[in-house]
Amino acid sequence: MFLSAFTDIISRPEGIMLIIIIVLALGFDYINGFHDAANSIATIVTTRVLTPFQAVLWAAAFNFAAYFISLYIIGEFKIGNTIAKSINEQFITLEVIFAGLVAAILWNLATWKLGIPSSSSHTLIGGFIGAAIAHAGGFVVNGEDVIVYAKVIPIFLFIFGAPFLGMFLAYFITIAILWICRKANPHKAEKWFKRLQLVSSALFSLGHGGNDAQKVMGIIGAAVIFYHINVDFDPQYLQEGVDHFKLFVDHWWWVPLASFIFIGLGTMSGGWKIVKTMGSKITKVTPLEGVAAETAGAVALYVTEHMGIPVSTTHTITGSIIGVGITKRVSAVRWGVTISLLWAWILTIPVSALVAMGVYHLVHLFV
Repeated sequence: MFLSAFTDIISRPEGIMLIIIIVLALGFDYINGFHDAANSIATIVTTRVLTPFQAVLWAAAFNFAAYFISLYIIGEFKIGNTIAKSINEQFITLEVIFAGLVAAILWNLATWKLGIPSSSSHTLIGGFIGAAIAHAGGFVVNGEDVIVYAKVIPIFLFIFGAPFLGMFLAYFITIAILWICRKANPHKAEKWFKRLQLVSSALFSLGHGGNDAQKVMGIIGAAVIFYHINVDFDPQYLQEGVDHFKLFVDHWWWVPLASFIFIGLGTMSGGWKIVKTMGSKITKVTPLEGVAAETAGAVALYVTEHMGIPVSTTHTITGSIIGVGITKRVSAVRWGVTISLLWAWILTIPVSALVAMGVYHLVHLFV
């Protein structure tokens, strides 16, 4: 059955484009994994709890384990649904999705090369939005908004909300830990916190996998939904009141699985330049502070995943690391590095959108 469906898809030009998009999306997922590997392993590497190789294996395993939590415990893929529905379906085409993905991949590779921990989430959103606007010729067409603002505005707000949430949680978790352990033997306490870092890192990796793998699912879902509605006119997708994303997840069950596998494989490839930035350039992190930062980041990711808001794991853990730094003194945080990161975060969506517009117009010349 699967083979016959695949043969039917590749028999059409649009089907070949759909397959290209799926391959590109999983490629982006892999890049996202090694780009964001630092988020969950930076502190356990810099505090020498694990070697870099051990750390990426640890993080990759829990990135993949997040698939089972999303499927069997949460019971749905809310973030993937948000991404798929962030653009009005009337203005989505396969060319739009292709251009958005290419732009996201280019920006991710550029920031990885420069060692800048930018957001893969916002890169993907920016590319999708930019390509859709280029296709539509504006933000509003015949009274219809190209962007679904109810989905996109919370994502924009959490560019700033996620790091502040991480910082707030990390600050108070650190203060609480210091108070609880105020009479503990420092040497014994450090040994315990090194062990606890394995737990906190695993928790954050679960949050990272559950959050970021779903973003790729959402993009693939948008492409599959477009194909079934506009190319093969699948009657199931044409019924009124049908949840298109749920149909996609039920029928293309292997896409969620592949998304979590590829982000895990990408994490295993590491991202050592960004590890250095996250683990030491923002502030020097001890095992205790590593536990506090990763726990705070994990809680923030679980909360936003429950709300269905795709946030940046990079922004979240950066805010958490800043939060533990502030508990020592404000000057313990290297604010020059932090401000540079903030500019990268702010520029990610508009730059990705502009690149996607250019890619879309280039693709449109040949397709």
